[in-house]
Amino acid sequence: MAKEESKDKKAKTRRPSAQKRDIQSAKRRTRNKTFKATMRTTIRKLEEALEKGDAAVSKAQLKEVYSIVDKGVKYGIIKQNKANRTKARMTAHLSAK
Repeated sequence: MAKEESKDKKAKTRRPSAQKRDIQSAKRRTRNKTFKATMRTTIRKLEEALEKGDAAVSKAQLKEVYSIVDKGVKYGIIKQNKANRTKARMTAHLSAK
């Protein structure tokens, strides 16, 4: 009886580690791509607000840029130096206007 029940259940298939690595890489790649697109969109919104001259909107967008860039560093998507450079440039743009 017990042997018959175990045959009915579908056994887990073993997967080569290279194939597993491909699957993990694909998931990671899509996650990183989505995050980077969001980051670029946020930076673009800040630049548009700076062109319009909205001080309040620009400051709010700058906070958003800081937040998203810091999250990127935390998740390991971008490096700390790139984050610092991006934040410095955006702050300089804001103070220049």
